Amino acid sequence: MNLKELEAAIEAILFTMGDAVGVDQIAAATGQDEETVRNVIRNMMTEYSGKSHGIQIIELDGAFQMCTKPEMYENIISITHVPKKHVITDVLLETLSIIAYKQPVTKLEIERIRGVKSDHAVNKLIEYNLVQEAGRLDAPGRPILLSTTEDFLRNFGLGSLSDLPEIKPEKVEDFKTEVEEEVQLKFEF
Repeated sequence: MNLKELEAAIEAILFTMGDAVGVDQIAAATGQDEETVRNVIRNMMTEYSGKSHGIQIIELDGAFQMCTKPEMYENIISITHVPKKHVITDVLLETLSIIAYKQPVTKLEIERIRGVKSDHAVNKLIEYNLVQEAGRLDAPGRPILLSTTEDFLRNFGLGSLSDLPEIKPEKVEDFKTEVEEEVQLKFEF
């Protein structure tokens, strides 16, 4: 298989699958080694990044997916009649942040951190396919563990969870101080 044939095969696989496909799967399907496949895909990513293409290949946790470029959204939405993107409120973003940084995490742990019930927020995040059930905790009641999804990575432009920004220790202390002050204000009234 020459380079153009390999590129065509990879393109067909990524287009047909729709979801992210592992390098090992693509290598097995094309009869190539993983390093060759990875190099060819990276070259294709560079080629697709030009303005003359409406699609791109993205990497999600070591797997690759073909998708449309974000700037094409308005063109696509006018034809598909799909409602615009979901609105992520501050409550949803706060809950999603906790899940992203603490995963796998139970709803009870989220509620302890937030200080309020989080059923609605968690259910909305599951509905938006940003959060998923990731098993059950081996504890009384076997509570559900929650984690982020591939859609979370895709929607936030992350290749993997290791791309999440690090929280500096001094910021954590600032957050703790703010929370303690807020709690103190509530008790004064």
